[in-house]
Amino acid sequence: DVQLQASGGGLVQAGGSLRLSCAVSGITLDDYAMSWIRQVPGKEREVVSCTSKSDGSTYYADSVKGRFTISSDSNTENEVFLQMNSLKPEDTAIYYCATGDQKAYTSDYFCTSPHLFTYWGQGTQVTVSS
Repeated sequence: DVQLQASGGGLVQAGGSLRLSCAVSGITLDDYAMSWIRQVPGKEREVVSCTSKSDGSTYYADSVKGRFTISSDSNTENEVFLQMNSLKPEDTAIYYCATGDQKAYTSDYFCTSPHLFTYWGQGTQVTVSS
């Protein structure tokens, strides 16, 4: 049974930082891409960041480049983090971690296609006050 458990959200002032964590169990991530995807009610889901195990590439949405960093636990490799610095009110959203088998796709395509992610965590709320 595949499970993703996201945590670390909260309320922070603009300019502050948060670190999200996602613990993955039930699969081995060798052929999987891990991502953080956010959603604001009434707007489309946005892939914020994605890391590919197969080629080691990382992806960041333009809106978060230079502020957010995705990483994984070097020991277990089944925990993924999103360090969010210099947070802005527009970063307010529910953040989901998600994973999927990307073997049939290039990393660039897969990491920008939320519908290809098979397994999703429950989401964690991030609220940035101005």
